[in-house]
Amino acid sequence: MGIKTVAVYSVADSQAAHVQLADERVLIGPSSAIKSYLSIPNIMEAVRKTGADAVHPGYGFLSENSEFATVLESENVVFIGPSADVISRMGDKLESKRTALAAGVNVIPGFDGIVTDADHCIHIARAIEYPVMIKAAAGGGGKGMRVARNDLEVREVFLLCIQEAISSFGDNRMLVERYIDNPRHIEIQILGDRHGHVIHLNERECSIQRRNQKVIEEAPSVLLDEGKREDMGKQAVAFCKQLGYFSVGTVEFLMDRAKQFYFLEMNTRLQVEHPVTECITGIDLIEEMFRVANGFQLRMTQADVKINGWAIESRVYAEDPYRNFGLPCTGRIYKYQEPQHLLGVRCDSGVNEGSKINMHYDPLISKLICHANTREDAIQKSIEALDSYIIRGISHNIPILRDILSQPTFHEGSISANYLPDTYPEGFKGLSLKERDRSQLVAVAAALFVANELRSRSLINIPNFQIRVEEQDSWHLFINFDQEQLHVDVCQTNGQFRVDIAGSATFSIDKNDMKLSELIINPTVDGKTRVFQLLAKSAGGEYQIIYKGNLYTLYILSRKASKYLRLMPKKLHEDQVNEVRAPMSGLVKSVLCSEGDWVMKGQELLVIEAMKMQNFLVAPSYAHVKDVIVDVGDTVRNGETLIRLDC
Repeated sequence: MGIKTVAVYSVADSQAAHVQLADERVLIGPSSAIKSYLSIPNIMEAVRKTGADAVHPGYGFLSENSEFATVLESENVVFIGPSADVISRMGDKLESKRTALAAGVNVIPGFDGIVTDADHCIHIARAIEYPVMIKAAAGGGGKGMRVARNDLEVREVFLLCIQEAISSFGDNRMLVERYIDNPRHIEIQILGDRHGHVIHLNERECSIQRRNQKVIEEAPSVLLDEGKREDMGKQAVAFCKQLGYFSVGTVEFLMDRAKQFYFLEMNTRLQVEHPVTECITGIDLIEEMFRVANGFQLRMTQADVKINGWAIESRVYAEDPYRNFGLPCTGRIYKYQEPQHLLGVRCDSGVNEGSKINMHYDPLISKLICHANTREDAIQKSIEALDSYIIRGISHNIPILRDILSQPTFHEGSISANYLPDTYPEGFKGLSLKERDRSQLVAVAAALFVANELRSRSLINIPNFQIRVEEQDSWHLFINFDQEQLHVDVCQTNGQFRVDIAGSATFSIDKNDMKLSELIINPTVDGKTRVFQLLAKSAGGEYQIIYKGNLYTLYILSRKASKYLRLMPKKLHEDQVNEVRAPMSGLVKSVLCSEGDWVMKGQELLVIEAMKMQNFLVAPSYAHVKDVIVDVGDTVRNGETLIRLDC
C-alpha cells in the first residue's frame, strides 16, 4: 500500500517480527502490558514523537478501547476502526444486547443488568435456570467467561471471571445469561463505510474452541445453506445500520441444534481469523479498513460478494496440548520454518527463529491458513502443511490440530463448541497409530538408523588405502517402541532399504530419500511419499521422530549394543507425587492453603495466571501440607516446585 509504518513495542518484544518489519520503531514501556501496550499515554507519546497521522490497533489490547479512540480523535489522529461511541456501546455487553433487540436481532435470554456479587449472581442464575454463562461486560476473546451449572460453581468461577476481566480489560462488571449447551459458534463478517453502506462478507465457523478461545476456524460454514446464510447476514447488517457502523467488524451468533441463532456479541475490530474470509471473497480487509478510515466509499455491493472455495485456519499456539487441551508454554524458538512451499498455504506469524514466547502475552505463534476448491481439499492441505511445519525449542499444539482435522466427525461437519471434550473425554492423549502406520514408523526409523551408520562409515578426502572400512549390506536391529521390543532386519540393494519387522511387515524405502541433514524427510515408502521429521538422535540409539504431527521416541540398537545394554544400571525416576509443581510459567495470583492444612484430593491449592488466564492447581491426593514455598505475586517457572505434601 506504500504506507510508512511505526511499530510500538515493549521490552519483551524488542526483537519481535513486527518491530523488525516496521520503518520506525518506538519503545513504549516494560514487558507488562498494563505499562506498555495498554498504556494510552505511552502510545500517544510515540504518536507525537513520530508524527504519525493514523493508528491501526491490531487484534487486542486497545483495539476495542473507546477512550483510546477518543484521545486519538482529540489530537486529529485517525483511528483505523469504528467510532469511539460505537466501540463504547459494543464494549458493553448489556448495551450491545439492547441494540440487538432494537434492530430485531435474536438474543439469548439473560439478566439485563450488572451483577453485583456472587450471591446476586446465584440469585440471577436460579431465575434464569442453570446452566448459565458468567462473562465480563467489557470482555471479549474468551477471557472473563465461564460456565456454571450450580450454585457452588457460580461461587468458584465468579471470582475467576472478575480477576481475568480486571487483568484483560480493567473492568470488573459481570453479566449472566442462559448457557446454550452444545452450540455452534458462527460469526458474520461486516464491512461498512462512512456513507451509510454496510454489507456482509459471509460467515465463519468458529465452533472448535478451548476455554472459549477459538482453535480452528473455517469459511464458509458446512452447516449453513443459502437461506440461513442470508437470514444471518441480513440481521448482522441491520444491527450495524442501527449502530451507524463503519469499518470492519464481526457480529457473532450462537446456533442451537434446531438451527436457531442468537446474537452473542459484536467485535468492533479485525478478527484474528479474518484471513479465511479474505481467501473465499478475494477482499483484502486490511486495505478496506484503511480506505474506509480515509473516507472512501465501499468498492463493492452485496451482490459482488461471492464464495470462492473453502478456507481453514489453524491457530498454532505455544501450548502443551496434552494438558487441558493446551496450557501455555514459554521458551525460545531455536528453529522455525513455515510450510510456504505448498500452494494455497498462507502463514500469518509474529515470530522468527530466536523469538522468545514469554508469559506476558498471548502464546499464539502463527495462523496457518489453507485455501482450496473444496472443504475436503482444504482439510487435506491443512494436514500436509501441519506435517511440514518446523517448530523447535517450545511445545506447540500441532498434534491436536492435526488430530482434529483427521477426525471423521470433523470431516462430516459434526462439530460444536463442546467438540474437544466430546471428542476427547479424557483429554487429548496423542494420536493412536493404526498398526500399518506404526509399522511404517518403525521401518523409517530403522532406515534412518542404517543411513546414519552408512554416513558414519563414509570417508571424505581420505585415500582408501589409509583406512580399511568393512562393507556391510545387512543389519539386525533391536527397536524399543511403545514398551515393545521389535526385531528388525534391514538390507540394502539396488538403491533401496528393505525393512522386515519381526516377519510381520516388510517395507521398501528409497535409500536416497534418507537425507539426515534435512529438517523434513520425505521418504518414498512402497512407492508413496511420506512426511517425517527427525527431531533428534543420540549416540545411545534414541531417535525422536515427528510423524503425523506427533512426537515418537524409539530406541534403536544393533544386536551387539542391545546385548551390552542389559548390563547397564537403570536410572531411578524421581518421585514427584509429594510435590505440586507449576504446569507453566506464570504469576501466583492466590494461595488457598497453609502449612499444616489437611487437603482432599482435587482441592484447589493455588491459582496461577499465565497469558491473562487463571489456572487452578489441585491436590493430587488426600495429603498434609508440609511446605508452601511461594507467595501471592511470585513469578514461577514451568516445573518449579510450589507446595510440598505428605501423602
